[in-house]
Amino acid sequence: MGLAHLPLDRTDQFPPIECARQDLNGLLAIGGDLSPQRLVGAYTRGIFPWFSKGEPIAWYAPAPRMVLFPGQFAATRSLAKRRRNSGLIVGCDRAFLPVIHACSTMPRNGQNGTWITREMMVAYCRMHRLGYAHSVEVWQGRTLVGGLYGLYFGRMFFGESMFSHVPDASKLALWALSEALEPAVGAVIDCQLHTEHLQSLGARLIDRSEFDRQRRTALAQPAPWPADALRDFSAKRF
Repeated sequence: MGLAHLPLDRTDQFPPIECARQDLNGLLAIGGDLSPQRLVGAYTRGIFPWFSKGEPIAWYAPAPRMVLFPGQFAATRSLAKRRRNSGLIVGCDRAFLPVIHACSTMPRNGQNGTWITREMMVAYCRMHRLGYAHSVEVWQGRTLVGGLYGLYFGRMFFGESMFSHVPDASKLALWALSEALEPAVGAVIDCQLHTEHLQSLGARLIDRSEFDRQRRTALAQPAPWPADALRDFSAKRF
């Protein structure tokens, strides 16, 4: 089956996600742009861009899909101890550009370079200014030492990337996000593709029909971005 090539003048046009090439990690289409309209249309359909510098924009809809349901984060004893005693502080949306830049420079096993190109940074910073993209940050004093970023629609957070400059910082960011979203019944954190690291934190694979059901439910019941709950995470004690 050939891949669809998206026209530049139709930001709402995507092929059905059932056409995604699962032998190619869910590759669905090539082309188009990273305008806010196209990104909103993509993510709300369960589609995301993923490509390297010098390559055309590629769009993916993998199945099965890796998700983390709020309240199911698997916190180890050592991570809980770090939360209590490390002095690390969790916040959000104070340093979106530094977070995405740190994610772009983080070495990753089995990968040469990064998919977070300058073009991607510009696009997601625009989405942040529009209120769609958010960052969860971990601070050590005034130094940013970890975090993650993604897009939030309805009650669904579409995670993009995370980083740590000190042990467990990105785990704390994901734990904080999971805890902050837990009161929003039906909330989901989309982790996109399977990794052993995400699985160890409580994320799991679900099939396409289940992912689509969760996505539609979450998008149909909007809940505010839980900024206050994220800021409260560091102050809570067990």
